[in-house]
Amino acid sequence: MHVSQQRPIHVAINAHLLSGDPSYRSAGVHQYIHHLLTYLPQAGCRVTAFVGPRAPVAQAESLRYRRARWPTHRPAARVLWEQLAQGRALRAVGADLAHGPVFVGPLVAPCPVVVTVHDLSFLRYPHLFRPANRLYLRLFTRLSVRRARRVIAVSAHAAEETARLLGVARGNIRVVYHGVDPIFRPLPPEEVAAFRVRRSLPERFVLFVGTLEPRKNLARLIEAFARAGPDSRTALVLAGARGWYDEEIFAAVERLGLSARVHFPGYVPNDELPLWYNAADVFAYPSLYEGFGLPVLEAQACGTPVLTSSVSALPEAAGDGALLVDPYDVEAIAEGLHRLLTDEPLRETLRRRGLEHAAHFSWPRTAAQTVAVYQEAIAGGRA
Repeated sequence: MHVSQQRPIHVAINAHLLSGDPSYRSAGVHQYIHHLLTYLPQAGCRVTAFVGPRAPVAQAESLRYRRARWPTHRPAARVLWEQLAQGRALRAVGADLAHGPVFVGPLVAPCPVVVTVHDLSFLRYPHLFRPANRLYLRLFTRLSVRRARRVIAVSAHAAEETARLLGVARGNIRVVYHGVDPIFRPLPPEEVAAFRVRRSLPERFVLFVGTLEPRKNLARLIEAFARAGPDSRTALVLAGARGWYDEEIFAAVERLGLSARVHFPGYVPNDELPLWYNAADVFAYPSLYEGFGLPVLEAQACGTPVLTSSVSALPEAAGDGALLVDPYDVEAIAEGLHRLLTDEPLRETLRRRGLEHAAHFSWPRTAAQTVAVYQEAIAGGRA
């Protein structure tokens, strides 16, 4: 297929996972899709977003939404729409290319397909997933990436995993990092102080942001916090919606007698997140496995000292602006927390390095690199 140089690429994006719900569904991939839809038109694309009947939409000149009649907020209906109805929808809108932004693309399509792989945790840690989710991801991700013209991986680590575990030719994979929304920045102290009062936040606290699920390693973080100290005025705030298999997290709090010092504020809207990051003394993200680790960059962009894991893609996300620890070693996590809470020169060093590192990541850059992948996919075949 040849697209004229005189007109922009028309890409159709499967945006059925856009969610306005105050739940884990509004984190992660929702943010990726939202930012693609925001910035791809600015990068020169004409975009049609396929969405479900409940998705919040706002039409724009180079962005059109096409609602499915299917109840795709239900997983089974969404899976069927992806494979049975999407091809017909692509023909109807006359798309030059289809983008599956979350692991899966249409297996039969009238145009080239690009698929984004965020991580392969469902292969590496299958026991941490519900059986139906695991089966869907294992089957359709493997089939999708092998049929796609190009595969976008959100980190070099995710690219290597995709090539090794899914058998995709390395020449068909392109690394495109996520961006950092400009709302994540150091805020005026008086604004942060007012937020502390409004939210009745503890005097000092360690913050985690993310879905409460096993891969985030929160039971070990809670145990490490219990050992780290340095005093009873310091709290641990685990901000995020409940996900799945999270019983161990709450059991650890009870077992260690930390109910008064560990707080669960629930899902935090994206526009309020910068205030949480700015108010925290330390941001802790000791995840066992990540395809990238965007919360690390968001915290750095707010000037908050970060502790994160030395495994998977997290060293890529953190650069030299975080303290890296072994996520399986509770004592190492505890020691890292203690250092970040008590060592002021280290805190200042990580704050400066983190701000410098996060400045390299932006959504306009992500969009421009994504368009370059689209152009490759349309112009050429598979490697």
